[in-house]
Amino acid sequence: MPRIVVQLKQPDFGFSAVDEAGVVINMDNSRAGGGQGYGISPMQNLLASLGGCSGIDIVSILRKQRQAFTELWMVIDGEREKDKEPALWEKVQVNVHIRGTVDHSKAEHAVKLCMEKYCSVAETLRRAGCQISWQVILEPTT
Repeated sequence: MPRIVVQLKQPDFGFSAVDEAGVVINMDNSRAGGGQGYGISPMQNLLASLGGCSGIDIVSILRKQRQAFTELWMVIDGEREKDKEPALWEKVQVNVHIRGTVDHSKAEHAVKLCMEKYCSVAETLRRAGCQISWQVILEPTT
């Protein structure tokens, strides 16, 4: 069973999370909430996890489709519930940017499969009531 150890490292809210391989993620509260900039906020980390999880799937599918991409990045914007505690993610927009020789319909299919079938983080968010939308943006090769 995977294990993460989370430990307070910096006053007041700076935590590190370490996995069994020693990989570290630093987290902190927002500056507005008293954080000191030690790391990403836990809720932002959830969006980052969506990007990482879906990115792994998208890369895998694009490679199986034999698409020759040189870069892939995502810009993820989220909107949380207003005036609620806890405030869950309500809406998330994922813009998938791909550079290379890529068929747009194949890239769209890869992202759709990922977001609707394979990405566990996307499904976790969806089950919590979050609406996830996405678009594929093919960038010109340089």
